[in-house]
Amino acid sequence: MSVLRRMMRVSNRSLLAFIFFFSLSSSCLYFIYVAPGIANTYLFMVQARGIMLKENVKTIGHMIRLYTNKNSTLNGTDYPEGNNSSDYLVQTTTYLPENFTYSPYLPCPEKLPYMRGFLNVNVSEVSFDEIHQLFSKDLDIEPGGHWRPKDCKPRWKVAVLIPFRNRHEHLPIFFLHLIPMLQKQRLEFAFYVIEQTGTQPFNRAMLFNVGFKEAMKDSFWDCVIFHDVDHLPENDRNYYGCGEMPRHFAAKLDKYMYILPYKEFFGGVSGLTVEQFQKINGFPNAFWGWGGEDDDLWNRVHYAGYNVTRPEGDLGKYKSIPHHHRGEVQFLGREQRSWFAKRMKRIHIGNHAARRQKNVVTSVPDGFPEPAPGEAQMCPFHFCSVRYV
Repeated sequence: MSVLRRMMRVSNRSLLAFIFFFSLSSSCLYFIYVAPGIANTYLFMVQARGIMLKENVKTIGHMIRLYTNKNSTLNGTDYPEGNNSSDYLVQTTTYLPENFTYSPYLPCPEKLPYMRGFLNVNVSEVSFDEIHQLFSKDLDIEPGGHWRPKDCKPRWKVAVLIPFRNRHEHLPIFFLHLIPMLQKQRLEFAFYVIEQTGTQPFNRAMLFNVGFKEAMKDSFWDCVIFHDVDHLPENDRNYYGCGEMPRHFAAKLDKYMYILPYKEFFGGVSGLTVEQFQKINGFPNAFWGWGGEDDDLWNRVHYAGYNVTRPEGDLGKYKSIPHHHRGEVQFLGREQRSWFAKRMKRIHIGNHAARRQKNVVTSVPDGFPEPAPGEAQMCPFHFCSVRYV
């Protein structure tokens, strides 16, 4: 009898343990599904702390070796044995002096005196009215959010594509920081905000594809920046031009403790030339909901024979604007889709994507002209062209 009671107690404990762990795992899965952004941030924070611990151990090891071994000195810099000395070289300042004279007939330099480096990023909410008051005198932006330098020939013509839904408080903050920075860099640029309507899960990748096709109709751009609206650069020396290889600008996000989450991370802000984007056949259209499309883009870039470049040091630091609403639904099939895409290597850019334009502004504020017939409709204060899907 006592043996039977013992067995019943053990079975009851096992049942309670099973119920507890089942409830816990179900709650975690539900949380990941309904709030993928928050869950993703927590996951990367844990990973980042692990990476920081490893880096600290490496640093301590280097210091011990430097102390115990008399290493050779090159230009006053010590290099630990067995390490690539180029990782420890201090980059010289090659930015132009204040008295630099521009020429309207020559290309604009990439390292201008106005590019000071650190930016004071303020994520406090601001209205378009306030931006209008700040920029009304010196903004000098044409309808459609188009700006070009007049004192030199822009080295790059940049289309900035912004996928958008339910982030109306983010747009003014975004323009407040990006417009002055791009003007300092003497780039010709325009903003394209591509908004998804309806109740379907967010498809960031398809919005980029649609934005690319629409931007190519407006002008002869040669560089395209794919930019999340909630990411703000913290350094104006993070040059928004393109290069021989695709560029990942947002290498260090504050929400990931300024550490690259993983080597293949290609999210937040990236840039490709028009030729590069066409060669990789754009973003995948099959990723509905949060996650996966950036990893697929990384695969496409490498299948096309490209490598991804990133800004040096702290140039790639970004601050994230806090979200005041629930994130997008998690795309639970992203891993399977990435596995399939690796074998297919190409998913069509989306010629079938249905597109329609919608006027987001019913009345234009005084002092700003109405769009010309046939011209793209403007978002408030004509900072950008807006496309609806």
